[in-house]
Amino acid sequence: MLKHVHFSSSNLAPYRCKTPTRDSVSLSSTLSFGSSAGHELMSSRSSSTSSLQEISSPPQPPKVVLKIYTRVLCADMEYKTLCISPDTTSKEVVRSLLNKFRMKHRDPNLFYLTMEVWMRKTGVPIRSLMVLDDEARPAELQACHPREEAKQLTSSRPLCRFMLQMRRGGLVKIYDGCLMAESLYKSLLVSDRTTVEELIQLVLHCYNSIERPNLFSLYEISTSNNYERKLHPHDLPILIQHAWPDPKQFVFHLRKNTLGYQKRKESLESQSSLCFRLYV
Repeated sequence: MLKHVHFSSSNLAPYRCKTPTRDSVSLSSTLSFGSSAGHELMSSRSSSTSSLQEISSPPQPPKVVLKIYTRVLCADMEYKTLCISPDTTSKEVVRSLLNKFRMKHRDPNLFYLTMEVWMRKTGVPIRSLMVLDDEARPAELQACHPREEAKQLTSSRPLCRFMLQMRRGGLVKIYDGCLMAESLYKSLLVSDRTTVEELIQLVLHCYNSIERPNLFSLYEISTSNNYERKLHPHDLPILIQHAWPDPKQFVFHLRKNTLGYQKRKESLESQSSLCFRLYV
């Protein structure tokens, strides 16, 4: 009986030793599998995050250096260098130049860009002048011009250059006492394509005002017939002025929109009262 018990205990001992070994092996294998899976999960998350960042922030196009001859704005400065993008239009270039020269009160519709190109096809340099419209892109035009022809030209003039030109305009007198009581009127040189809204913006630039043009209106007033008319924001003041039978009997008056001002005041008061009730 004792011998049988001794034999059974000895036979069970190896199984007791092997069982933990098997458990430890299976546990370690499980841990190793979990760590590799976690690593792959982290790597997939990081890759997806980086891909989302690439989608949310697309690469910006490279900037292009553009040299523009601006004697029409300042006789003492031959040219101005701008750093623009390939999508920048001619109209945006004109506005940037006016801002550089601190001439926000000047009408941008009076100015336009021309591109002067020199080519040699018959042995003699040939000059070609192109007038750029408002939606033209000077950076793309400069990139499309072949550079190989620059080596063939013996003169020191550039192969192509951009020049700022000025159109003819007309003087418009605007009585602007609503902006400053001491001021009687402003005379501005504007283009025949300048609208009433753009003209109001120019008057506001003269006073460095940050108010919006839609808060004001321009009125055509006849001093002899006792009549006045509110102009539409898209009307052209120069064309209206040309249609006057006697320019001495008509004037332009700038006025602030009382209805819009009252609505804005009521909106601000309602917002302040709402904030007060929420705070209380």
